[in-house]
Amino acid sequence: MVEVLAHRGASRAAPENTVEAFHLARAMGSDAVELDVRRTSDGVLVVHHDPHLADGRPIVAVSAAELPSHVPNLHAALDACAGMWVNIEIKNDVNEPDFDPTDAIADKTLAALAERHDDQRWLISSFRLETIDRCKALRHGLRTAWLVVDVPDDVISTMVAHGHEALHPWFATLRRSHIDVCHGAGIEVNTWTCDDPQRMAELIEWGIDGICTNVPDVAIDVIAARAMLQEGDG
Repeated sequence: MVEVLAHRGASRAAPENTVEAFHLARAMGSDAVELDVRRTSDGVLVVHHDPHLADGRPIVAVSAAELPSHVPNLHAALDACAGMWVNIEIKNDVNEPDFDPTDAIADKTLAALAERHDDQRWLISSFRLETIDRCKALRHGLRTAWLVVDVPDDVISTMVAHGHEALHPWFATLRRSHIDVCHGAGIEVNTWTCDDPQRMAELIEWGIDGICTNVPDVAIDVIAARAMLQEGDG
């Protein structure tokens, strides 16, 4: 069965990456939530997609106490995702103000997750391969995923060599052959960020494992409609 990942929570219906969006994702029936982790100036892990706040301040230059009330820390966000598994994207982009080549944010994120004793609920992802490599080195049993815009030609050899369980490609560049070759190597494929029902249906037909979407209720309806159609054909 295809799983539905609520992108930054149910972010079409509620402000993204907020406790409200996570609660709503669960109420809609999402299997999982995708959220983004950054760090403040005093080292607190918080959930926010962009490197800057709406007023332009870099999150890495702001203390946790100075953040707007709608920005949750990681533990509050994970509490709000109870009943779902969570795709935690670690933000560590070389072009952003909080970039850290040591990947200390990976260490800190995994330490926070270890406190919760619930490793089967987490899937750690990043666009920076070195970041998820660091996560895998620290905790080999934790599931990791590589985020990409375009699927590289050497994706299988890279994934296998680095030991990551899932590939997360952009839905617009994903082809059926990508899914087939990944599945042939035992690699899961979850695509981002698809909100179009027709494209969702096509991805389901191709055998996608998970769809990350801003409209989890729409994806759930598409999956249910396809299941009913298959039952009718049977």
